[in-house]
Amino acid sequence: MISIRGLEKKFGGRPLFSGVTFSINRRERIGLVGLNGTGKTTLLRILLGEEPPDAGEVVLPRNYKLGHLPQNPRFHGGNIREEAARGLPPAQREETWRAEKILSGLGFAESDFPRLPEEFSGGYRMRVCLAQVLVAAPDLLLLDEPTNFLDIVSIRWLARFLTLWPAEILVVSHDRSFLDSLVTHVLGIHRGNVWKIPGTTGDYYNHVETADETWEKQRLNEERKRKQAEEFISRFRAQARHAGMVQSRIKTLEKSQPREHLSPIRSLSFSFRSAPTPARYVLDAREISFSYDHSRPALIESLNLSIEKSDRIGVIGPNGWGKTTLLRLLAGILQPADGLIREHPKCRKSFFDPADTGKLHPELTVEEEIAGSFEGGERKDIRAICGTMLFPGDEALKKVGVLSGGEMCRVLLGKVLAAPANLLLLDEPTHHLDLDAADALLDALDRFPGALVLVSHNEHFLRSLAQRLVIFGPGGTRIFPGGYDDFLDSGGWDDLPQSAKPAKREADLSKKEKRRRRAEFNTRKNSLLRPLRKKVTRLENEIMTLEEGIADTELGLVGASVSGEAGEIARLSRQADRTRRRITELYEQLEKYGNQLDEAETRMAAEEDALPI
Repeated sequence: MISIRGLEKKFGGRPLFSGVTFSINRRERIGLVGLNGTGKTTLLRILLGEEPPDAGEVVLPRNYKLGHLPQNPRFHGGNIREEAARGLPPAQREETWRAEKILSGLGFAESDFPRLPEEFSGGYRMRVCLAQVLVAAPDLLLLDEPTNFLDIVSIRWLARFLTLWPAEILVVSHDRSFLDSLVTHVLGIHRGNVWKIPGTTGDYYNHVETADETWEKQRLNEERKRKQAEEFISRFRAQARHAGMVQSRIKTLEKSQPREHLSPIRSLSFSFRSAPTPARYVLDAREISFSYDHSRPALIESLNLSIEKSDRIGVIGPNGWGKTTLLRLLAGILQPADGLIREHPKCRKSFFDPADTGKLHPELTVEEEIAGSFEGGERKDIRAICGTMLFPGDEALKKVGVLSGGEMCRVLLGKVLAAPANLLLLDEPTHHLDLDAADALLDALDRFPGALVLVSHNEHFLRSLAQRLVIFGPGGTRIFPGGYDDFLDSGGWDDLPQSAKPAKREADLSKKEKRRRRAEFNTRKNSLLRPLRKKVTRLENEIMTLEEGIADTELGLVGASVSGEAGEIARLSRQADRTRRRITELYEQLEKYGNQLDEAETRMAAEEDALPI
């Protein structure tokens, strides 16, 4: 169990958070959320000891190991298998199969293992780092946006893998589906405070919204009572018979501090400018093919895609199979090797690719960059879009060259907002957006009257928006006529190669037999794990209660020492000693049952992994 007590941190004189107190208990999987800039990454760095807090402390158990995913991968000259296996504990250094299993789940083929990490893209190099962290099996796993460089198949595999993680997890992610499939609790930074709520992101946001509403109701009620008291004082101050009541109200007002009005939360708000579409179709691609290397099979071959004026099309598939290439073909940046792409004369396209930040001019300001996409736009409208992208006031005058990668992506998105369009081509638009901003983007896309072609690994977006799918898979590129849930119900990712999805076992078994075996396993698993988990939880709760009691006793000792009450000092000292002995006994029991639980969960995870899918 980790205790975080009274953390405070300022950045540039501005408080990020204060009075942060929470605990991370055994086997908890916690999602860390909050608006960009509220201090999520800073909190992770404090937990890792990479940055000191301005006040407060982080208390870790003895020999407790932390593991985290670095933002800048570093390698030591080995191949992919060797680099991933560097994370193995010393006693398991020869068990490279552990690293291979995780690498396979993250999308590497067996033929990739002897290759050097430098031969792969930055996203795949980050996957090697992730594999290295996972095989190390730390007690607390800290992950900052682990899904940014993963495709849907790898994200789904990672969620299943982490659900069976035998220790604690704290993960920052903008992918709501990923978090909700994984976490037991949500830890949110909100208005400089931290809230820890059991359940999913929906439970957390409902709690925070209710808390804000309650605060505002109480503030209005207190403000009303304050005005009544001030009116009473003003009315009866000069009347001697009411002097006592007047003084009483004056003292009450002096003691009470009025609640502050909750300031609006600064977040992104999207609204795409639409251009009229007079015809049924805006674009038609016929028999198009494309390849970067003619010595290899084409990425796209003989694809037909007609886009109607209000279509919502999701583009899905593993990384490197041609999704972004398709968007670049539709945008006119690339030309097909064969086939033809025809557009309606009044088709107005707007293309977003987070990799295009290099096309921004470093000497231009944010306002100037966005103005370049806003034909005939007035400055107030351009400034409004800057504010929407979290560049209000003078921040819109920042040079692009001084912005972070995430800020540059917001500038690119601002340019898309500024350009009137009837066809949006968006490649992973949720990168560098927090959950609130991603939800705002989802609402804006839902309201957009034109056509949308969206590449995304965010299953929440695909479920909410996609009415048709373009699927990149081993059988080539195909059109699926339904939404994402329809795709999953029809078999989903079952036709992917073994390196891109968990291996199937006993494929010849009937679905009924597979369900029966899994049901039997779940019954046995629950009967074994549930009693152990209850014991561990009870012990943890009792320890927390006693530790809080120790703190109260120590405060009482301080007071008794100041007043010189010898009898009270002796009584409180005996009480503190008894409590400490009891805590020591409970920790011994917790270690015993905790070890039993870890062993049982590991055994059950291995059995579950062997079940037929």
